[in-house]
Amino acid sequence: MAPTAPPDAYIHHLVTQPLPYVTHVQINRPAKLNAYFEPMWLELGRIFRDLSIDPDVRAIVLSGAGEKAFTAGLDVEAASAEGGILSGQKDLDGARKATMLRRHLEEFQESISAIEKCEKPVICVLHGYSLGLAIDMSTSADIRLCAKNTKFAVKEVDIGLAADIGTLSRLPKVVGNTSWVKDVALSARIFGAEEAFRVGFVSQVLDTKEQAVDTALKMAQLIASKSPVAVQGTKELLNHARDHSVAQSLRYTAIWNQTMLQTNDVPEALMSGIKRTKPTFAKL
Repeated sequence: MAPTAPPDAYIHHLVTQPLPYVTHVQINRPAKLNAYFEPMWLELGRIFRDLSIDPDVRAIVLSGAGEKAFTAGLDVEAASAEGGILSGQKDLDGARKATMLRRHLEEFQESISAIEKCEKPVICVLHGYSLGLAIDMSTSADIRLCAKNTKFAVKEVDIGLAADIGTLSRLPKVVGNTSWVKDVALSARIFGAEEAFRVGFVSQVLDTKEQAVDTALKMAQLIASKSPVAVQGTKELLNHARDHSVAQSLRYTAIWNQTMLQTNDVPEALMSGIKRTKPTFAKL
């Protein structure tokens, strides 16, 4: 698999290109169940901002290295250590502590939101322990698949805090079931792959992690074969529609497509359909 960046570009994630225009990002801290600490989430944000504007990338698969976990969430020990996000600053007054925490949280939120803001579709493959931050990350993705052994939890109440990196904002919109969201968020209970599928959190459950990753890569390959103008526009318009009224979304779509309909991709796709040939789309 050809790397999309020099081998030493990223420390905590493996970034490869297993198929044309398809990038695979793997969380690479399996000895610690892929638990995140600050340099990791900052790197994650940088990766997705880089991939967002890379013309050689049209679809992305996000998964976790190792067999035990996609990610066990926040590395609480590292976060509680000196200088960590949960360590506190005893020499600061309340206002300065609050300002410091807000800046940390907003930086953390932006790192995870980079998945959602990425112009390219992101397919998230979950397996094993997928706790806390795993829900923040996966709800930022466009498509979610999981292995049958996946154990999910909105874990934050068990460490004395309300989830603050995206789960409480995105999960209700992903599943459309407030009662179920409050059930799992208030209790921090474990729920499995079949329950996740039943409520619409994931769109497919595969027997193994390997099958789930393979399915995601094939899905990404299919998406990458489409017009990047059409695919990226569809992601943008769907995300806009989620957060706006129908009238606002129709207006935004009209403004978007008044430009994007001028692409050469439309006649290329139409002619390939008529001639029954495979279309070739320019990089975007």
